[in-house]
Amino acid sequence: MKDKVYSITFGGIGGQGILKASEICGWAALFAGYHVKKSEVHGMAQRGGSVESHVRFGKRVYSPLVPMGSADVLVCFHLEEHSRLQPFLKKDGVDLTDFLAQVTAAMASNPRGLNTCLVGVLSAKLPIKEEHWMKAIETVFKGKGVEENKNIFLGGRKLGQS
Repeated sequence: MKDKVYSITFGGIGGQGILKASEICGWAALFAGYHVKKSEVHGMAQRGGSVESHVRFGKRVYSPLVPMGSADVLVCFHLEEHSRLQPFLKKDGVDLTDFLAQVTAAMASNPRGLNTCLVGVLSAKLPIKEEHWMKAIETVFKGKGVEENKNIFLGGRKLGQS
């Protein structure tokens, strides 16, 4: 395991599944043997308010918050939140916002799967094996919609690898 600490910033608006997406990422990293820290920041405590979550993992992580300009990956679920969250991304970081339109189009018939699909895209950019992501999905969804979410995740992962 490398000494590198990976930092991911998730963001969007309430009701989009940001917290669930970051939870899947945290569990996947934990199952892969990393030390994990996670934090959630709620703007307005209601559907439609700004929400962000930070996940950091590595050999040893001391803070759950991603400092400005140091996120390896930015996962933005809503275009209007992108300008607020973009300063978290480091200069050579990966901004998954470019995938948002493709994922939204792919999930048009099932918009509730948007978060899982974007996590699939994210998974292709991180050093965590697919098996750990699958176990994380099983853990987070606890039997409800597990197979559907695994399939959505795999579609997103394929998109992220292209």
